[in-house]
Amino acid sequence: MATDRFGNSHAPGLPYAHGEYIRSSKDDHAKLRHAWRFIEQRAREKGLDQVYNLSGLDRRFDALPDEAEMLDDELAPALMVDRLNALALDHLGGNSSIHGIMAMNRQTAAVLTATLVLVRPGETVIGVSATGSHKCVVHAAKHAGANFIDTVGLGPFEKAIKESSNVTLVSMTRLAVSYEILNVKEIERIVDLAHGVGAKVLVDDAGGARVGPAIFDQPKMLELGVDVGSTGLDKYGTIGPRIGLLGGQREIVEEIRALAFDLGVEARPMLYPTIIRSLEQYDPERVRELVASTKVVIAALKKRLGNRITETPVIARLDGEDILEIAMERAGLAERPMVPAEASAGLAMLLLRDYGVMTVHFAGLPPGTSSMLIKFMPPETLALFGGAGKFADAVDQSLDQLAGVIGDPAAFRSLLFGEEVNP
Repeated sequence: MATDRFGNSHAPGLPYAHGEYIRSSKDDHAKLRHAWRFIEQRAREKGLDQVYNLSGLDRRFDALPDEAEMLDDELAPALMVDRLNALALDHLGGNSSIHGIMAMNRQTAAVLTATLVLVRPGETVIGVSATGSHKCVVHAAKHAGANFIDTVGLGPFEKAIKESSNVTLVSMTRLAVSYEILNVKEIERIVDLAHGVGAKVLVDDAGGARVGPAIFDQPKMLELGVDVGSTGLDKYGTIGPRIGLLGGQREIVEEIRALAFDLGVEARPMLYPTIIRSLEQYDPERVRELVASTKVVIAALKKRLGNRITETPVIARLDGEDILEIAMERAGLAERPMVPAEASAGLAMLLLRDYGVMTVHFAGLPPGTSSMLIKFMPPETLALFGGAGKFADAVDQSLDQLAGVIGDPAAFRSLLFGEEVNP
């Protein structure tokens, strides 16, 4: 079993350990409810413009007033589905003669439903990415009753597919949770090996569908030769809503569509106007602009925290282990009072409470990483906040505040959960 730098065993299906404060997703939900209280209080006292979405995610509902009559589950698909399909096929690199499109409730729903269609109990799913599959890939294989093998990079994948039997699906993540990316030659080899043993390829292309082409000059998702894949429209150049846009071989997509409606995980058709707007406004240059803005923030943070900031070609992160170590050093503590994911949660809560900064920590339940991610920061929001230097100051001062509470269980529990009962 994998462990963190302190020797804590990772929780099942997650790349970090649970602790005494955050023991399961129930506690993550309790923490989120408390975070909403901070947002409500700040908006009430200072105004909504003093809440800053610097998470790198955009989950709004953007529809024009004259589109109100289209916000209808029957009218929208009847009048707008052809436009949506055309835009989605272009966005994903599909071909209308062989590919179909499906809008799903979330990216997780897309990965889950596709896996349930393509895998039977007892079969083998191999995950492959640069640093580890997202939890939604792992959980989908589990729900399908499959044997799941996760591999990091091409070499381990080649070994796993050679030595494994009954492989029916390869779940490939182009851009990993850590934001390292598979290169095109690796992707081509993975797809060839999978098809060579008769397996389908599902790509979890949540952010990679835009980052790959816009930053790394890679093909669009369906141009990679995969059988089916999906991306989230809340990420990196698109502006919401939070749906999973799925595309792939038409016969597979039709099976996914049927199961999705059975399970109730399809996107509501009334969302089609805002999905269309999100796709229409997309420009790869916006992704490059977001990366450039992020690099300015990274430079400011490095001036304060040095090599504790780990940089990738597109983002940076402050690992949970480093957050905990910094807080312990500043508090003068020798004994570790919590696990890294809990320290990261405390830092995120302090940034929200004291500065109105929403970080990606609150985006997924449970969070996909114990790190604080600095990614795809909108330059206009960063400017409203006061710039990269002010953001770096906020992180540094929040680490000081974290140091003041990590040794006090009651104070730390209050920071995460408020008055909510958390026995």
